[in-house]
Amino acid sequence: QVQLVESGGGLVQAGGSLRLSCTASGRTNGNYAMGWFRQAPGKEREHVARISWSTGSTYYADSVKGRFTISRDNAKNTMYLQMNSLKPEDTAVYYCAAEFPPFTGSYDYWGQGTQVTVSS
Repeated sequence: QVQLVESGGGLVQAGGSLRLSCTASGRTNGNYAMGWFRQAPGKEREHVARISWSTGSTYYADSVKGRFTISRDNAKNTMYLQMNSLKPEDTAVYYCAAEFPPFTGSYDYWGQGTQVTVSS
């Protein structure tokens, strides 16, 4: 079992920045990947970013590429999402998730979510 706890959401003006954190506990050894998703009211969940815990390789959705940066601190079992140049359309509940092998894109564990609101 893996427990994920997000933090760092809040209200920010357009053009501002926020940093989300996701701390994992439990079965955090071995090879796995972690990702950030978001879901706005009335919209489908979007896969925003992903990072491999072992290699550090990353993936970004086109909608956030160049503005968001995903990173991890292995010693703290914590993943971050640095969000810059925020736009009102970035408003959503952001979730972190963890995936273990086999990597099918279907994440195994989810956090409770943190609200990000960007005002215009």
